[in-house]
Amino acid sequence: MIKKFIPFYFVGLLLTACGQNVEPPQARTQIPSEHQLEWQKLEYYMFVHFGPNTFTDMEWGHGTEDPKVFNPTALDCSQWASTAKAAGMKGIIITAKHHDGFCLWPSKYSTHTVRESSWKEGQGDVLRELSEACREYELKFGVYLSPWDRNHPDYGTPEYNEVFVKMLGEVLGDYGEVFEQWFDGANGEGPNGKKQVYDWEKFNETVRTLQPQAVIFSDVGPGCRWIGNERGSAGETNWSMLNTDGFAPGADAPKAKVLNEGEIDGAKWLPGEADVSIRPGWFYSESTDDKVKSLQELIKIYHNSVGRNANLLLNVPPDRRGLIHPADSIRLVEFGKWIKESFANNLLAGAEASADKVRGKKNGLFDVKYTIDANFDTYWTTNDEQTSASLQFDLKEDKSFDCIVIQEYIPLGQRVKAFSVEYLDGDKWTLIDRQTTIGYKRILHFPTITARKIRINIEEALPCPTIAEIGLYN
Repeated sequence: MIKKFIPFYFVGLLLTACGQNVEPPQARTQIPSEHQLEWQKLEYYMFVHFGPNTFTDMEWGHGTEDPKVFNPTALDCSQWASTAKAAGMKGIIITAKHHDGFCLWPSKYSTHTVRESSWKEGQGDVLRELSEACREYELKFGVYLSPWDRNHPDYGTPEYNEVFVKMLGEVLGDYGEVFEQWFDGANGEGPNGKKQVYDWEKFNETVRTLQPQAVIFSDVGPGCRWIGNERGSAGETNWSMLNTDGFAPGADAPKAKVLNEGEIDGAKWLPGEADVSIRPGWFYSESTDDKVKSLQELIKIYHNSVGRNANLLLNVPPDRRGLIHPADSIRLVEFGKWIKESFANNLLAGAEASADKVRGKKNGLFDVKYTIDANFDTYWTTNDEQTSASLQFDLKEDKSFDCIVIQEYIPLGQRVKAFSVEYLDGDKWTLIDRQTTIGYKRILHFPTITARKIRINIEEALPCPTIAEIGLYN
């Protein structure tokens, strides 16, 4: 059961509001845990696919590769971390063990590891070096562990689940804090020609015991969910809730459309994570050096993931030297610069803000001004029975803009079902866009408009809407 929480600042607001006879809205049944909320605030981080496949030019290794093939000549995890930092990323998740079973740490429970490789004469540990680099650059550290193992002789037997739990114990117990545990649901044959019956309950419990703050990823969570594609694209409608009863990771997951859009009546809070690679493949291949995604492609992916209430997990595979290739790193620095500059100047700062409905209007505790105070922990809301409203902003002079960012106060749950944005064109309000969900963050991008006034209409909410932040950008 995911622990629900009431933030300290919310308790203080509740006491203050009660003292003035204005209570905050009641939280919905489905709300994020403290760790899920902090995870969503990360927004964007790096995926690293690295292992024997890097050296064999394969995407899925067979598990029969000679471990000595793994031999990066200049591995530098600090270079990965500094690149991630320059790109504006907040963490790195690495494929500690992919389907081929090769472990990037010297596991006691496998003979297919860095210990048997040529790299550093078997004395190396990629997880050690990366976790230390993440701490040096103040990045979060996460691990991917595929339960499928095409090498381990116990795979396909009940004993393998215990082996996998022990591997989890090493990965989660020896390298410091882990912010996300990434579980791949792939399930194929092992060396004995059999498939494994995964003990997901035991796997998840092991993570909760060793790293209780870690958000667990799979098709059905329990911490966050796959977005249903590998294009980095969440649904235009994207609820952070999902019904998971009767489903499991992998082949038994909900349909891709359900994963992509979430469910308005979902019983569990399971926000989406959108994974995509900067190259055509997940592992490095020299043949794709000229196929790194363009800046415009990355911007579109950002709008379709972070801008649609999902976190973005962007894969950047190191080359055979153990370094991020210049083609990737140059593009990432460009992308990081675009993110930083695009959202640096909120044109609504200093604007005159008003709303046709405000909860406890005379008290000012939930005033519309809190949507432009650069503080996620304050918010505007309406009375309980009011599920639609309009927020208006006067910029005091004509300004040009092509982007608006809206954030719901999700500690009370996701509420907005339909909204629209307009600008005052002469004496007439003209529609910019009409959409469905908002969630933690919604970004709308459109051709440049020059105007003095804009209006956001919450057309339908379940129940009364709570808006934490609004930004207008050029």
